[in-house]
Amino acid sequence: MKHITIFASGNGTNAENITRFFATGYLARVDVVLCNNATAKVVERMRPYKVPVRIFSKEDWERGTEIIKDLKSLRTDLVVLAGFTGYVVKKIIDAYPGRIINIHPALLPKHGGKGMYGDHVHQAVLDAGETESGVTIHYVTEEVDGGSIIRQEKCPVMPDDTVETLAKRVHALEYKIYPRVIQQVLMRLPDLPDYDYSNQSY
Repeated sequence: MKHITIFASGNGTNAENITRFFATGYLARVDVVLCNNATAKVVERMRPYKVPVRIFSKEDWERGTEIIKDLKSLRTDLVVLAGFTGYVVKKIIDAYPGRIINIHPALLPKHGGKGMYGDHVHQAVLDAGETESGVTIHYVTEEVDGGSIIRQEKCPVMPDDTVETLAKRVHALEYKIYPRVIQQVLMRLPDLPDYDYSNQSY
């Protein structure tokens, strides 16, 4: 059994979709959602699945030490960003190389980078006159939205699209492919070594 930790900040529809996908299987399960927003709707969404949501402070995030200890104690195999608006600090990336993935609501490398999340991305796609958009699932590195691409899926941009209509089409793609890509990534991951709780180097 592989162990997934989700990072989320907002509504939590992707987090719920991923949790539901793995709830009845034997490959993996979602153990916890780590959240940087105490009022996020993801807190309510996780209750029916009995998945705890832990709220962390800005200071804990910037230090990274306690977050890493939590991940290690949970034997987290894969960290999944699902509507997470923070930037993953270097210490956490270094502790989980090749084990943190994100989904971006556009076709990277277009319309990515700092400040490009949620409706900002869809507006940028429309402003650029793009004829297609979609989703990109990629590994997380220090460069925002710059990690290696795992998979992309396209959808059309209609001439009369608004941010809302485009977002709805892109979200449908996210729900369809993100859990399955997570499953494929997990199947390729080697088992983690046992965590030494006496190690204070983090």
